[in-house]
Amino acid sequence: MTNRTHDLSHLTVLICGASIAGPALALNLARYGARVTVVEKAPALRGGGFAVDFRGHVHRTVLTSMGIWDEIHAHQTHMGRQSVVDADGHARVDLPAEMMSGDVEIFRGELARIMYERTKDRVEYVFGDSIATLTDTPHGVDVTFENSPSRRFDLVIGADGLHSHTRGLVFGDESRYLRFFDHYVAGFEVPNDLGLDRTGRVYSEPGRAIALGNYDGDPDRAGALLVFRSERLSYDRRDIAAQKRILAERFAGMGWEGPRVLKALEAADDLYFDAIAQIHVDRLTKGRVALLGDAGYGATMGGMGTGVAIVGAYVLAGELALAGGDHRTAFAAYESRIRDFAKGCQKTSGNAGPFFAPATERLIRSRDRMYRLLASRPLAAFFKRITEKSATAIKLPEYPV
Repeated sequence: MTNRTHDLSHLTVLICGASIAGPALALNLARYGARVTVVEKAPALRGGGFAVDFRGHVHRTVLTSMGIWDEIHAHQTHMGRQSVVDADGHARVDLPAEMMSGDVEIFRGELARIMYERTKDRVEYVFGDSIATLTDTPHGVDVTFENSPSRRFDLVIGADGLHSHTRGLVFGDESRYLRFFDHYVAGFEVPNDLGLDRTGRVYSEPGRAIALGNYDGDPDRAGALLVFRSERLSYDRRDIAAQKRILAERFAGMGWEGPRVLKALEAADDLYFDAIAQIHVDRLTKGRVALLGDAGYGATMGGMGTGVAIVGAYVLAGELALAGGDHRTAFAAYESRIRDFAKGCQKTSGNAGPFFAPATERLIRSRDRMYRLLASRPLAAFFKRITEKSATAIKLPEYPV
């Protein structure tokens, strides 16, 4: 039972985005009785997506407190070793599972489903809609929607990803906050022509790479991850055909499984394509509006974005409970606790592009030597501690149960 001192049943909160950060905050706020609405522009909960991992005692503490640690384990990928291969498919380096997949790994869509199922009877979900305008007033935030009637909420939380619409409305244009890291990444489903069984392969040529992995044991399906080095590109994020043309041009003549991957790309209906980038805002809150997850401190890949979002949701809800719903006090504490933690995790993501797609053959060989050394038994435990360092660099307060 919620302690009356920390009861948030008087608080109405609009969360924008139903990927990971949004449902995570909804789950944490619902524990304190807050009246939560989640608005999502997609017509339904999004399935699939990349696998995401959790590592270290901080992630475990938060997920256990949320009541979903065991369920995540029940639906984990059980991903095994991944190998860096040459053009003939021969392994150059074997990477242990824990190096790439953390303590536990799960598909992003499966994680979202778990949190949605835990909250759907206590939280209002509005799919197929988005915010049109936000007006912050002394008494609440007046919100107009693209399709639904206007409403007023005590607080609005932007949890709508790297290209956050909420952030744009309240904090200004994305160009002020997005830092481009000279690489692009794409992902889509391909036939499992290599017969992978919860294993992965990575093949690199100077400035580009293809990774193939089978995460769910389905003998027919695999996931392709494509990374390439590039100047900043101009393209319409809604024009899938244009994105496919970019990939076809950049990966033309690629060795190993390149031709078959590009053939599968032609028919792919689940393409994800984006710059490898980070979001750096001056502040995470403004008035009655706060940013959570990728909207406030996101990194496209390699920055433990899912773990940071989960921790951020836990802290934001906990601080609101401690403050009895006083957003001024809670927002200040949330920003103070999360900012350095998020920045520390972001630092690791700057290496994602060069790891997959080193710029020269010399750098490819250097990467392989480094990871061969780190994957050796004497240094495996050391590497595990290094990878957990950013994920555990926060002291969590004792929040109300």
